[in-house]
Amino acid sequence: MPKIKTSRVKYPEGWELIEPTIRELDAKMREAENDPHDGKRKCEALWPIFCISHQRSRYIYDLYYKRKEISQELYEFCLDQGYADRNLIAKWKKPGYERLCCLRCIQTRDHNFATTCVCRVPKHLREEQVIECVHCGCRGCASGD
Repeated sequence: MPKIKTSRVKYPEGWELIEPTIRELDAKMREAENDPHDGKRKCEALWPIFCISHQRSRYIYDLYYKRKEISQELYEFCLDQGYADRNLIAKWKKPGYERLCCLRCIQTRDHNFATTCVCRVPKHLREEQVIECVHCGCRGCASGD
């Protein structure tokens, strides 16, 4: 009889350090996905999911680029397994996008007049002081804030 191949993932060295936090964020994500969205707008139901996804990506980004506590192998593993958003982290490395909340906020095709989202406007230039992004619920992710 032929051997049955199992698709077990081999975790790289250092995974034990970040696993509890990743598992906790996964549990929060499952809870946010199953949370009833009665009485909320369609876009408001997705805000907690965007927030947790951002939090998880920022955690891995900070560990690798800011604190240098994880190896490149573990960082690449996290990106390949979908624990962090590769494109969002690529934007965070560019000047002016260090605090970007999500990629939809900078896509001009999703906004009126082919501009970026209102959350990208610095606080001192806003007419209204309290705003929320329609896409992700962000209250301001401009680099100058």
